[in-house]
Parts: sequence; structure tokens; C-alpha cells
Amino acid sequence: MCIGIPGKIIEVGADAQQLAWVEVCGVKREINIALVCEDTPAQLVGQWVLVHVGFAMSLLDESEAQDTLAALQHMRAVGMALDEPV
Repeated sequence: MCIGIPGKIIEVGADAQQLAWVEVCGVKREINIALVCEDTPAQLVGQWVLVHVGFAMSLLDESEAQDTLAALQHMRAVGMALDEPV
């Protein structure tokens, strides 16, 4: 199964590779924004994106991003509970 993780773009580069930095749950990661950058990269700062294997796959609104993060955190909590001895 492949899962995309919501991240907020906090910084963009100016090079031809269209790289940016996103923050995901307090962790900063470098990603490629070529698939979502339709204009200038600077316009993406502050936007939420769905990140998968180092690429921003699509833009998200903040509500959708927060809902997805909450669902992923809940899945992790459920998974941890299932691992506990009975």
C-alpha cells in the first residue's frame, strides 16, 4: 500500500530542479515540487501538499491536510494497540 503524507511547504528553492522544504509533523523534508508548480515556486510557500516518495503529488486545503494527518495518527495508535499482548 502506498500512502501520501500531508506536508506544508515552508521554503522553496530557485533552481531548475524545483526543490522545496516541507514540514510534516514537525519534521522538515526536501521534496520535488515539479508536479504541483504551475507558476512560480514562491507562490507555493504556505500551501499544503500530499507528499509521496519525495514528490509533492497534489495540493491540499488545510482542512483536508489536518483531517488526513489525524486519520494517520489514529491508524498508528490503533496499530500500536493491536501489537500489545492480550
